[in-house]
Amino acid sequence: GAVGTPPDEDGSADLKYVLEVAREVGQHMTDYLLMVTKSTVPVGTAEKVRAALQAALDARGSDLKFDVASNPEFLKEGAAIDDFMRPDRIVVGVDTRKAQDLIQKLYKPFTMNGHPVVFMDIISAEMTKYAANSMLATKISFMNDIANLCEIVGANVNMVRKGIGSDTRIGPKFIYPGAGYGGSCFPKDVKALIKTADDNKYSLAVLKAVEEVNERQKSIMYRKVAAYFDHKLVGKKIALWGLSFKPKTDDMREAPSLVVIKKFLEAGASVSAYDPAAMEEAKHKLGNSIEYVQSQYDALKNADCLVIITEWSEFKFPDFALIKKLLKNPAIFDGRNIYDANEIKKLGFDYSCIGINIKK
Repeated sequence: GAVGTPPDEDGSADLKYVLEVAREVGQHMTDYLLMVTKSTVPVGTAEKVRAALQAALDARGSDLKFDVASNPEFLKEGAAIDDFMRPDRIVVGVDTRKAQDLIQKLYKPFTMNGHPVVFMDIISAEMTKYAANSMLATKISFMNDIANLCEIVGANVNMVRKGIGSDTRIGPKFIYPGAGYGGSCFPKDVKALIKTADDNKYSLAVLKAVEEVNERQKSIMYRKVAAYFDHKLVGKKIALWGLSFKPKTDDMREAPSLVVIKKFLEAGASVSAYDPAAMEEAKHKLGNSIEYVQSQYDALKNADCLVIITEWSEFKFPDFALIKKLLKNPAIFDGRNIYDANEIKKLGFDYSCIGINIKK
Protein backbone atom coordinates (compact mmCIF):
# COMPACT_ATOMS: atom_id res chain seq x y z
CA GLY A 1 0.00 0.00 0.00
CA ALA A 2 0.98 3.62 -0.38
CA VAL A 3 1.47 5.86 2.64
CA GLY A 4 2.67 9.45 2.81
CA THR A 5 6.05 10.52 4.15
CA PRO A 6 5.39 14.22 4.79
CA PRO A 7 8.56 16.17 5.53
CA ASP A 8 8.85 17.68 9.01
CA GLU A 9 9.75 21.37 9.23
CA ASP A 10 13.47 20.64 9.45
CA GLY A 11 13.50 18.40 6.40
CA SER A 12 13.32 15.04 8.15
CA ALA A 13 10.70 12.81 6.55
CA ASP A 14 7.94 11.74 8.90
CA LEU A 15 8.12 7.96 9.14
CA LYS A 16 5.22 7.32 11.48
CA TYR A 17 2.95 6.01 8.69
CA VAL A 18 5.65 3.73 7.31
CA LEU A 19 6.42 2.27 10.75
CA GLU A 20 2.69 1.96 11.51
CA VAL A 21 2.33 -0.23 8.41
CA ALA A 22 5.36 -2.31 9.47
CA ARG A 23 3.76 -2.91 12.89
CA GLU A 24 0.42 -3.89 11.33
CA VAL A 25 2.15 -6.30 8.97
CA GLY A 26 3.98 -7.85 11.93
CA GLN A 27 0.69 -8.24 13.82
CA HIS A 28 -1.12 -9.99 10.97
CA MET A 29 1.40 -11.88 8.83
CA THR A 30 1.00 -15.66 8.64
CA ASP A 31 3.94 -16.70 6.46
CA TYR A 32 7.37 -15.48 5.28
CA LEU A 33 7.12 -12.14 3.54
CA LEU A 34 9.32 -9.52 1.96
CA MET A 35 8.55 -5.89 2.80
CA VAL A 36 9.83 -3.45 0.19
CA THR A 37 10.00 0.34 0.58
CA LYS A 38 9.43 2.13 -2.75
CA SER A 39 9.21 5.78 -1.79
CA THR A 40 12.18 7.96 -0.94
CA VAL A 41 12.77 7.36 2.73
CA PRO A 42 15.68 8.55 4.86
CA VAL A 43 18.89 6.56 4.90
CA GLY A 44 18.50 3.99 7.67
CA THR A 45 14.71 3.58 7.35
CA ALA A 46 14.85 -0.12 6.40
CA GLU A 47 16.50 -0.89 9.75
CA LYS A 48 13.68 0.92 11.58
CA VAL A 49 11.09 -0.96 9.52
CA ARG A 50 12.82 -4.25 10.35
CA ALA A 51 12.85 -3.40 14.07
CA ALA A 52 9.16 -2.37 14.12
CA LEU A 53 8.09 -5.53 12.29
CA GLN A 54 10.27 -7.76 14.50
CA ALA A 55 8.91 -6.13 17.66
CA ALA A 56 5.34 -6.86 16.53
CA LEU A 57 6.27 -10.50 15.85
CA ASP A 58 8.03 -10.80 19.21
CA ALA A 59 4.94 -9.44 20.95
CA ARG A 60 2.97 -12.30 19.35
CA GLY A 61 5.63 -14.80 20.38
CA SER A 62 5.98 -15.62 16.68
CA ASP A 63 9.14 -16.90 15.01
CA LEU A 64 7.99 -16.13 11.46
CA LYS A 65 10.76 -14.99 9.15
CA PHE A 66 10.73 -11.91 6.92
CA ASP A 67 13.05 -9.71 4.88
CA VAL A 68 13.09 -6.00 4.16
CA ALA A 69 14.33 -4.42 0.95
CA SER A 70 14.65 -0.96 -0.53
CA ASN A 71 13.60 -0.35 -4.13
CA PRO A 72 13.54 3.42 -4.66
CA GLU A 73 11.65 4.58 -7.73
CA PHE A 74 13.18 7.12 -10.07
CA LEU A 75 9.99 8.61 -11.50
CA LYS A 76 9.63 12.07 -13.01
CA GLU A 77 6.34 13.88 -12.43
CA GLY A 78 4.36 13.92 -15.64
CA ALA A 79 6.28 10.88 -16.94
CA ALA A 80 5.73 8.32 -14.19
CA ILE A 81 4.20 5.53 -16.28
CA ASP A 82 6.84 5.85 -18.97
CA ASP A 83 9.56 5.87 -16.30
CA PHE A 84 8.09 2.78 -14.66
CA MET A 85 7.78 0.82 -17.91
CA ARG A 86 11.16 1.92 -19.33
CA PRO A 87 13.49 2.71 -16.44
CA ASP A 88 17.18 3.54 -16.99
CA ARG A 89 17.96 1.19 -14.15
CA ILE A 90 16.24 -0.49 -11.22
CA VAL A 91 18.04 -0.08 -7.91
CA VAL A 92 17.37 -2.66 -5.21
CA GLY A 93 18.81 -2.91 -1.72
CA VAL A 94 18.67 -6.36 -0.10
CA ASP A 95 20.61 -8.22 2.56
CA THR A 96 19.60 -11.83 1.93
CA ARG A 97 19.83 -14.14 -1.06
CA LYS A 98 16.15 -15.06 -0.67
CA ALA A 99 15.05 -11.42 -0.98
CA GLN A 100 17.29 -10.93 -4.00
CA ASP A 101 15.86 -14.00 -5.77
CA LEU A 102 12.28 -12.85 -5.11
CA ILE A 103 12.90 -9.38 -6.51
CA GLN A 104 14.80 -10.82 -9.47
CA LYS A 105 11.66 -12.84 -10.34
CA LEU A 106 9.43 -9.81 -9.85
CA TYR A 107 11.45 -7.71 -12.27
CA LYS A 108 12.02 -10.42 -14.86
CA PRO A 109 9.85 -8.71 -17.54
CA PHE A 110 12.02 -5.59 -17.22
CA THR A 111 15.37 -7.34 -17.23
CA MET A 112 14.33 -9.25 -20.35
CA ASN A 113 13.95 -5.85 -22.03
CA GLY A 114 17.54 -5.07 -21.15
CA HIS A 115 16.93 -2.77 -18.18
CA PRO A 116 19.52 -3.61 -15.55
CA VAL A 117 18.61 -4.37 -11.97
CA VAL A 118 21.41 -3.11 -9.75
CA PHE A 119 21.52 -5.03 -6.46
CA MET A 120 23.32 -3.56 -3.46
CA ASP A 121 23.04 -3.41 0.32
CA ILE A 122 19.99 -1.63 1.73
CA ILE A 123 21.64 1.51 3.09
CA SER A 124 23.42 2.07 -0.22
CA ALA A 125 20.10 1.78 -2.09
CA GLU A 126 18.50 4.33 0.23
CA MET A 127 21.48 6.61 -0.28
CA THR A 128 21.42 6.19 -4.08
CA LYS A 129 18.01 7.82 -4.42
CA TYR A 130 19.05 10.89 -2.43
CA ALA A 131 22.41 11.14 -4.16
CA ALA A 132 20.78 10.96 -7.62
CA ASN A 133 18.24 13.72 -6.97
CA SER A 134 20.81 15.84 -5.17
CA MET A 135 23.21 15.51 -8.10
CA LEU A 136 20.50 16.71 -10.51
CA ALA A 137 19.65 19.64 -8.24
CA THR A 138 23.37 20.45 -8.10
CA LYS A 139 23.57 20.57 -11.91
CA ILE A 140 20.66 23.02 -12.00
CA SER A 141 22.05 25.35 -9.34
CA PHE A 142 25.52 25.17 -10.88
CA MET A 143 24.17 26.27 -14.26
CA ASN A 144 22.09 29.03 -12.70
CA ASP A 145 25.20 30.35 -10.96
CA ILE A 146 27.19 30.19 -14.21
CA ALA A 147 24.31 31.88 -16.08
CA ASN A 148 24.29 34.79 -13.65
CA LEU A 149 28.03 35.24 -14.11
CA CYS A 150 27.67 35.01 -17.91
CA GLU A 151 25.23 37.88 -17.77
CA ILE A 152 27.63 40.04 -15.76
CA VAL A 153 30.74 39.41 -17.89
CA GLY A 154 28.90 39.39 -21.24
CA ALA A 155 29.02 35.68 -22.13
CA ASN A 156 25.98 33.84 -23.54
CA VAL A 157 24.94 30.93 -21.34
CA ASN A 158 23.20 29.15 -24.26
CA MET A 159 26.54 28.95 -26.05
CA VAL A 160 28.34 27.89 -22.86
CA ARG A 161 25.67 25.23 -22.26
CA LYS A 162 26.14 23.77 -25.75
CA GLY A 163 29.90 23.94 -25.33
CA ILE A 164 30.02 22.03 -22.06
CA GLY A 165 27.08 19.74 -22.89
CA SER A 166 28.97 18.27 -25.84
CA ASP A 167 31.60 16.95 -23.41
CA THR A 168 30.48 13.33 -22.86
CA ARG A 169 31.61 13.48 -19.23
CA ILE A 170 29.10 16.28 -18.63
CA GLY A 171 26.30 15.56 -21.11
CA PRO A 172 23.45 17.78 -22.30
CA LYS A 173 20.81 16.99 -19.66
CA PHE A 174 19.83 19.15 -16.70
CA ILE A 175 22.14 22.01 -17.64
CA TYR A 176 19.43 24.48 -18.65
CA PRO A 177 19.47 27.64 -16.56
CA GLY A 178 16.20 29.09 -15.36
CA ALA A 179 14.28 30.62 -12.49
CA GLY A 180 15.07 27.87 -9.98
CA TYR A 181 13.82 24.32 -9.35
CA GLY A 182 10.78 23.34 -7.29
CA GLY A 183 8.47 20.36 -6.96
CA SER A 184 8.02 17.58 -4.45
CA CYS A 185 11.36 15.81 -4.96
CA PHE A 186 14.44 17.96 -5.37
CA PRO A 187 13.87 20.46 -2.54
CA LYS A 188 12.69 17.72 -0.17
CA ASP A 189 15.49 15.27 -0.97
CA VAL A 190 18.28 17.85 -0.85
CA LYS A 191 16.96 19.06 2.51
CA ALA A 192 16.66 15.51 3.86
CA LEU A 193 20.19 14.57 2.82
CA ILE A 194 21.61 17.73 4.42
CA LYS A 195 19.67 16.83 7.58
CA THR A 196 20.99 13.24 7.57
CA ALA A 197 24.53 14.61 7.33
CA ASP A 198 23.95 17.22 10.06
CA ASP A 199 22.52 14.50 12.33
CA ASN A 200 25.76 12.61 11.77
CA LYS A 201 27.82 15.73 12.52
CA TYR A 202 28.95 16.16 8.91
CA SER A 203 28.21 19.21 6.81
CA LEU A 204 27.29 18.76 3.13
CA ALA A 205 28.70 22.13 2.08
CA VAL A 206 28.04 21.67 -1.65
CA LEU A 207 24.36 20.82 -1.14
CA LYS A 208 23.88 23.70 1.28
CA ALA A 209 25.15 25.98 -1.49
CA VAL A 210 22.84 24.26 -4.01
CA GLU A 211 19.87 25.17 -1.79
CA GLU A 212 21.08 28.72 -1.26
CA VAL A 213 21.64 29.35 -4.98
CA ASN A 214 18.20 27.93 -5.77
CA GLU A 215 16.43 30.11 -3.22
CA ARG A 216 18.16 33.16 -4.66
CA GLN A 217 17.36 32.09 -8.22
CA LYS A 218 13.64 31.81 -7.49
CA SER A 219 13.41 35.59 -7.09
CA ILE A 220 15.68 36.51 -10.02
CA MET A 221 12.78 37.49 -12.29
CA TYR A 222 11.52 39.84 -9.60
CA ARG A 223 14.95 41.49 -9.39
CA LYS A 224 15.12 41.89 -13.18
CA VAL A 225 11.69 43.53 -13.34
CA ALA A 226 12.42 45.76 -10.34
CA ALA A 227 15.66 46.98 -11.92
CA TYR A 228 13.89 47.64 -15.24
CA PHE A 229 11.32 49.88 -13.53
CA ASP A 230 13.95 51.61 -11.35
CA HIS A 231 12.55 49.83 -8.29
CA LYS A 232 9.25 51.69 -8.64
CA LEU A 233 6.72 48.86 -8.76
CA VAL A 234 3.86 50.44 -6.81
CA GLY A 235 0.76 50.33 -8.99
CA LYS A 236 2.46 48.30 -11.73
CA LYS A 237 0.61 45.30 -13.12
CA ILE A 238 2.66 42.19 -13.86
CA ALA A 239 1.39 39.55 -16.31
CA LEU A 240 2.64 36.12 -15.27
CA TRP A 241 2.70 33.07 -17.55
CA GLY A 242 3.19 29.81 -15.67
CA LEU A 243 2.50 28.87 -12.06
CA SER A 244 3.36 25.15 -11.77
CA PHE A 245 6.95 24.27 -10.87
CA LYS A 246 7.38 22.71 -14.32
CA PRO A 247 5.25 22.07 -17.43
CA LYS A 248 2.76 19.19 -17.73
CA THR A 249 1.76 19.20 -14.06
CA ASP A 250 -0.42 21.28 -11.74
CA ASP A 251 2.07 20.79 -8.89
CA MET A 252 3.03 24.08 -7.22
CA ARG A 253 5.01 22.68 -4.32
CA GLU A 254 8.09 24.89 -3.79
CA ALA A 255 7.32 26.55 -7.15
CA PRO A 256 9.43 29.59 -8.11
CA SER A 257 6.18 31.36 -9.09
CA LEU A 258 5.17 31.53 -5.41
CA VAL A 259 8.36 33.38 -4.47
CA VAL A 260 8.13 35.80 -7.40
CA ILE A 261 4.46 36.58 -6.76
CA LYS A 262 5.13 37.25 -3.07
CA LYS A 263 7.95 39.67 -3.99
CA PHE A 264 5.83 41.54 -6.54
CA LEU A 265 2.94 41.92 -4.10
CA GLU A 266 5.26 43.10 -1.32
CA ALA A 267 6.65 45.74 -3.70
CA GLY A 268 3.16 47.10 -4.33
CA ALA A 269 2.54 45.58 -7.76
CA SER A 270 -0.49 43.52 -8.80
CA VAL A 271 -0.24 40.18 -10.61
CA SER A 272 -2.44 38.70 -13.31
CA ALA A 273 -1.59 35.03 -13.86
CA TYR A 274 -2.32 32.24 -16.30
CA ASP A 275 -1.30 28.58 -16.26
CA PRO A 276 -2.72 25.79 -18.46
CA ALA A 277 -3.08 23.36 -15.52
CA ALA A 278 -2.34 24.92 -12.14
CA MET A 279 -5.06 27.58 -11.78
CA GLU A 280 -7.09 25.67 -9.17
CA GLU A 281 -3.95 24.75 -7.25
CA ALA A 282 -2.86 28.40 -7.32
CA LYS A 283 -6.21 29.50 -5.86
CA HIS A 284 -5.65 27.12 -2.93
CA LYS A 285 -2.19 28.51 -2.32
CA LEU A 286 -2.66 32.20 -3.12
CA GLY A 287 -6.35 32.85 -2.49
CA ASN A 288 -7.47 36.15 -3.98
CA SER A 289 -4.13 37.94 -3.67
CA ILE A 290 -3.70 37.81 -7.46
CA GLU A 291 -5.97 37.90 -10.51
CA TYR A 292 -6.60 34.61 -12.34
CA VAL A 293 -7.41 34.81 -16.04
CA GLN A 294 -8.82 32.36 -18.58
CA SER A 295 -6.17 32.68 -21.29
CA GLN A 296 -2.55 33.68 -21.64
CA TYR A 297 -3.54 36.84 -23.54
CA ASP A 298 -6.12 37.91 -20.95
CA ALA A 299 -3.25 38.21 -18.48
CA LEU A 300 -1.64 40.92 -20.63
CA LYS A 301 -4.47 43.46 -20.63
CA ASN A 302 -3.17 46.72 -19.10
CA ALA A 303 -0.09 44.92 -17.80
CA ASP A 304 3.25 46.75 -17.65
CA CYS A 305 5.31 43.69 -18.59
CA LEU A 306 5.15 39.93 -19.14
CA VAL A 307 7.07 37.51 -16.92
CA ILE A 308 7.42 33.83 -17.92
CA ILE A 309 8.11 31.38 -15.11
CA THR A 310 7.13 27.96 -16.54
CA GLU A 311 8.07 26.77 -20.05
CA TRP A 312 4.68 25.39 -21.12
CA SER A 313 4.64 24.56 -24.83
CA GLU A 314 1.64 26.92 -25.25
CA PHE A 315 3.95 29.82 -24.47
CA LYS A 316 6.67 28.95 -26.97
CA PHE A 317 5.12 30.33 -30.17
CA PRO A 318 2.75 33.10 -29.10
CA ASP A 319 1.28 35.90 -31.20
CA PHE A 320 3.93 38.54 -30.53
CA ALA A 321 1.99 41.28 -32.32
CA LEU A 322 -0.92 40.67 -29.96
CA ILE A 323 1.39 40.64 -26.93
CA LYS A 324 2.78 44.00 -28.02
CA LYS A 325 -0.68 45.43 -28.59
CA LEU A 326 -1.99 44.33 -25.18
CA LEU A 327 0.98 45.28 -23.00
CA LYS A 328 1.28 48.91 -21.89
CA ASN A 329 4.98 48.55 -22.27
CA PRO A 330 6.66 46.04 -24.65
CA ALA A 331 8.78 44.21 -22.06
CA ILE A 332 9.20 40.43 -21.74
CA PHE A 333 11.10 38.78 -18.88
CA ASP A 334 11.75 35.18 -19.83
CA GLY A 335 12.69 33.03 -16.83
CA ARG A 336 13.13 29.88 -18.95
CA ASN A 337 14.95 31.18 -22.04
CA ILE A 338 12.22 29.95 -24.37
CA TYR A 339 12.63 32.73 -26.96
CA ASP A 340 15.49 33.75 -29.21
CA ALA A 341 16.77 37.05 -27.83
CA ASN A 342 17.65 38.52 -31.25
CA GLU A 343 14.25 37.68 -32.75
CA ILE A 344 12.44 39.30 -29.85
CA LYS A 345 14.60 42.44 -30.03
CA LYS A 346 13.84 42.73 -33.76
CA LEU A 347 10.13 42.74 -32.94
CA GLY A 348 10.71 45.81 -30.80
CA PHE A 349 10.50 44.28 -27.33
CA ASP A 350 12.68 44.99 -24.33
CA TYR A 351 13.73 41.44 -23.50
CA SER A 352 15.50 39.92 -20.55
CA CYS A 353 16.27 36.25 -19.93
CA ILE A 354 18.67 34.15 -17.86
CA GLY A 355 22.41 34.27 -18.55
CA ILE A 356 22.48 36.53 -21.62
CA ASN A 357 23.31 40.20 -21.32
CA ILE A 358 21.09 41.89 -23.89
CA LYS A 359 22.22 45.41 -24.53
CA LYS A 360 19.39 47.86 -25.17
